[in-house]
Amino acid sequence: MFRAVHILLLLVVLTSGIGISGQTSPPAVPDSRAVISYLNKSISWYRHLSLEEQLATEPRDVLFVNENRQLAEQIIRLSFDFANAEAVSLPPDGGAQDEDEMAVTGQRRFEALQAATAKADNQVKQAQAELDSLKVQLDGATVKQRRSLRGAVATAQGEVEIATTRRNMLRSLVEFASGATGKGSQGNTLSAQIEQLERTVPVLTRPSRNQGGEARPVTSSASSAAKQKPNGIVGIVSELFALSRKSKSLGEAIQLTNGLADSGNELLTPLAAALRQMAQRVDELSNQADSSDPAVLKQQKAQLDTLIGQAKQNSAAVLPLSKQKVLLDQYQRSLTDWKKAVRNDYKDTLGDLAVRLGVIAVVLVVFLVFSGMWRRAIFRYVRDTKRRSQLLVIRRIVLWFMVVVTVAVAFASQLGSVATFAGLLTAGVAVALQNVVLSVVGYFLLIGKYGIHVGDRVQIAGVTGEVVEIGLVRLHLMEWGSSDSDAQPTGRVVAFPNSIVFQPTGGVFKQIPGTNYVWHEVTLTVAPESDFRAVEERLLSAVESVYSEYRDRIDRQRKHVEKTIGPTLGSLNPQSRLRLTKVGLEVVIRYPLELATASELDDRITRKLLDAIEQPPKLMLVGTESPSIQQVVPTTGN
Repeated sequence: MFRAVHILLLLVVLTSGIGISGQTSPPAVPDSRAVISYLNKSISWYRHLSLEEQLATEPRDVLFVNENRQLAEQIIRLSFDFANAEAVSLPPDGGAQDEDEMAVTGQRRFEALQAATAKADNQVKQAQAELDSLKVQLDGATVKQRRSLRGAVATAQGEVEIATTRRNMLRSLVEFASGATGKGSQGNTLSAQIEQLERTVPVLTRPSRNQGGEARPVTSSASSAAKQKPNGIVGIVSELFALSRKSKSLGEAIQLTNGLADSGNELLTPLAAALRQMAQRVDELSNQADSSDPAVLKQQKAQLDTLIGQAKQNSAAVLPLSKQKVLLDQYQRSLTDWKKAVRNDYKDTLGDLAVRLGVIAVVLVVFLVFSGMWRRAIFRYVRDTKRRSQLLVIRRIVLWFMVVVTVAVAFASQLGSVATFAGLLTAGVAVALQNVVLSVVGYFLLIGKYGIHVGDRVQIAGVTGEVVEIGLVRLHLMEWGSSDSDAQPTGRVVAFPNSIVFQPTGGVFKQIPGTNYVWHEVTLTVAPESDFRAVEERLLSAVESVYSEYRDRIDRQRKHVEKTIGPTLGSLNPQSRLRLTKVGLEVVIRYPLELATASELDDRITRKLLDAIEQPPKLMLVGTESPSIQQVVPTTGN
C-alpha cells in the first residue's frame, strides 16, 4: 500500500514537470489574492489577442492568429481550471484573514447602527408621550395657562419631528447596510469571484473543442487575396511604418506572454514543493517498521488517506499550470516566428525603398547630364543671342518638367493616383493662375518665328517703344515719344504681360522679321492747269535721287522677306498718286526709308523736293495747307 501511494505521488510530480529533489523549505502555498491576481493577468493577456487580430494584414498573419487563437483559448481555460481547483483546496479561512476581519468590523458597525436606531425609537416615543401629556393639560387649562402651554406644545412638537426624522434616517441606513451585508457576504468568496471573472470571458461560456464543440472562426483585417505590394515611395514608407508598429506590438505580446509564464511558475513552484513533501512523507511511512498493533496501523492508514486527499487536490491545481506552461512556450515560439517574419518583410521593404531611391537618383543624374549637354550644344552651335536665350529657357522648363514628373511617378503608389493628382493640380492652377498661365503661353508665341525680339521697335496697345527684355511672364519696352521716325526715348520703361497677345484690343505691331524700313509720304496740291505728267516726273526724280543711295539695302530686305515668307511685299520703289480736288491737283509721293536714318533721309528728300518746286517753270502750289512729310500708318480693323 505504501509503495502504491508513493508511485502515485511520483507520477503526479513527474507529470507536472517538476523534480522532487533539491528544495526542503518550500514557499507558502498561493492564497486567494494570488489566484485572483493571476486570473486578472490571464484575462488581460487573453484580451491582447484582439490586437493581434488587427495586425493580420496578410494571409500568413492570419495563419499565426489562427494558431494563437487556439492556444490562447486553451491557456485561459487552464487558468480558470487552476483557480477552481485552488478554490476547492484552500481551507475555509486560508488566505481570507483580512476579509474575515473586515467582515467582523462591518458586523460591529452594523450592530452599533442598530443600537442607535433603537435609541432613536425610544427618544421618539418619549417625545411623543410628553407631547400627548401637554395636549391633555392644554385641554383642561385656564386662559392664562393656555398661553404658556401652547408654547410648550409647539416646542414638544418640534422635538418630535426632529426625533422622527433622525429615527427614519437611521432606519434607512440599517436597511441599506443589511442588504449590502447580505450581498457582500455572498460575493466575497473565492468561488464567487472566479465565477464573476469567468463571465467576462465569452469564450469560456462555449464548450471547448476537446469537449466536442466547434472552434470559433477567427476573423482578421486581411482578405483572402494577397495584399498588393506598394509601388510608390510614399506607399513603401507607409509600409515600413506599419511593419515597425507590427513588430513593436508583437514584442509587447511576447513580453506579456513571458510575464504570464513567470506568474504561472511562481504559483506552480510552491504547489510542486508540497507534492515533494508528500512524496518524502510517503517514503518516511514506508521505511517505518511493520507493526501488528491495530492502533498504529489505523494511524498510518489515516495519514495515507490524508496524503492521498491532499495529493488529489494539489494535482488538480498543478496539472493545469503544467499544461499551461507547455502551451505558453508554444505561444511564445509562434509570436517569435511571426516577429521574425515581420522583420524579414521590413528588411525586404527597406531594400526596395533603397533601390527605388537609387533609381530615382540615377534618373535625375541622367537628366542633369542631358541638360548640361544641351546647354553646351546651345552655346556651341547657336550664335544668335536672342535665340540662345530662348533655347536656354526652353531647356530649363523641360528639365523641371521631367524632374517633377519623375518624382511624382516615383512617390505615387499607382499611376491612377498620379493622373488624378495631375488633373486636380492642373485644374487648380488653371483657375487660380489663369493669367500667369496665359502669360507663359504668350511668351512662347512672342519668341516664335515671327515673334518679338530684344531690340525690335513695336507698338503695343498704342504705346510705341523698343523691346528691352522678354521674360517668361511679361515684357518691357523702352517708350518712345511717338511713332514718327524722329521720335526719341521718353525715359520710361513700360511693362506688359505676355497674355496681351490673346487680348483682341491689345494691338501688338512690329516690323516684319528681317526688315527695317518704314513708308513716308508727301502731299502737294498744284494748280489745275499744271502739267500733271511734268509735275509727277519732277517730284519723283527728286525722291529717286535720294532713294538711289540706299536702294540696294531695301532690295536686300525685300528679297529676304520673299525668301522666308513669300512674294507679299510687292515693289519697294517710290510711288506717286494723283487725285483731283476742289482746289487743284493733289500729288502724293510715297517712298520707303530705313528706320536708322529716317530723319536724315526725310531732311534730304525735303530739300530735294523744295529745289524741284523752285525750278523753272516753278510749280504753283494752291490750297491753305502747307506741304508736309508724314509717316504712312497702316489702317486697322478698329
